[in-house]
Amino acid sequence: MESMERTFDRHVGEAWIERVSAAGDRARERDELAVEEPLEIRVDGKPLAVTMRTPGEDEELAAGFLAGEGLVAKPSDIAAVGPTDDFAANTVEVTTASGLTRDPSAERSFYLSSSCGVCGKGALEHVRQSADRSQRGEPIAPETILAAPDRARGAQEAFDRTGGLHATALFGPDGELIVLREDVGRHNAMDKAIGSRLLAGAFPLPGIYACVSGRTSFELVQKASLAGLAGVVGVGAPSTLAVDLAREQGMLLCGFVRGGSFNVYAGSERIRA
Repeated sequence: MESMERTFDRHVGEAWIERVSAAGDRARERDELAVEEPLEIRVDGKPLAVTMRTPGEDEELAAGFLAGEGLVAKPSDIAAVGPTDDFAANTVEVTTASGLTRDPSAERSFYLSSSCGVCGKGALEHVRQSADRSQRGEPIAPETILAAPDRARGAQEAFDRTGGLHATALFGPDGELIVLREDVGRHNAMDKAIGSRLLAGAFPLPGIYACVSGRTSFELVQKASLAGLAGVVGVGAPSTLAVDLAREQGMLLCGFVRGGSFNVYAGSERIRA
């Protein structure tokens, strides 16, 4: 088969494939695939993390990653973010106003795959120490929760073409879609969505809910908690550690949001009667 070809769309590439039917018929076709490439995140001239991501919104990804790890706390902590000036491919540089809020070098190195982010005991303890409990806000209606996955899915343009991207959408308590971001990594999609608000000067995010396209893992609740989100709803199941953290932080956590019903794992008091 011919080698992979890239299109001008940074999110989507193409490849020749063979489509095989149950009857054994074969046909050569072009297929669109989600792009996956490494990104190095540098902070104040020093490498911090390498993540496998879908290119695009790299500045948002870097900013959201720092926020999701508790390395910045407010928009003014970031002085600038953009591609490096040494023409290094797939590298983004963050310049801070006065350094990171803590030194991550003694805790763990950041090498992330597209399938999972940073997790484990060190991350859990850091969330417990650094994140305030989620602020109480306006309750959310059950019908708003039920509508969120379909509204998010309707905005997934790259998924429509490839079928291979996760998404995180941020909603207001009234169901307003604030932002949606897609990526091959579910944690990257969350970082991009949060980073877009951070770079817009809107951070933290009390009263805002995240809707995720798959399962809800600890890493997603961790990032949501450090961003001050009110909760996370997902079309899949949460993990035990995700439920524990959501309950500790006073967040709403819903799963299996589909088919006219959903499960509430934490924060039932946040749902309007």
